[in-house]
Amino acid sequence: MRPFLLDSCTLLWATIVPENLSIRAQNIINDADSLIIVSHVTIWELSIKMSIGKLTLPHNFLNEVESHGYTLLPTALKHFGVFRKLPLLHKDPFDRLLIAQSISEKIPLITCDPEIARYDVEVVW
Repeated sequence: MRPFLLDSCTLLWATIVPENLSIRAQNIINDADSLIIVSHVTIWELSIKMSIGKLTLPHNFLNEVESHGYTLLPTALKHFGVFRKLPLLHKDPFDRLLIAQSISEKIPLITCDPEIARYDVEVVW
């Protein structure tokens, strides 16, 4: 199985409005040979946005991520080591930590964010 890491927008679209995804992203996410990974960083970001009223999601959305067959990726010290070395091209610390995880774990990141593509990271869209 080939692993792929989802950013927060991709996770939301994949589970709520998959038609917003690119055809390539849809094909990868729906492919049985893909291991779809969601970072704890993404869960943290979405939780914050929900708690401050910037985002409304179904009640059990975050608890059901694994029920979609997605694998959770916790943060590790090696991710923060890469994070500290990243140039400040993107101001969003959550996205920068996802980039660090993608680089550290050698996992392509599925995202439509053009700022992320400015880093030396494999981006799929």
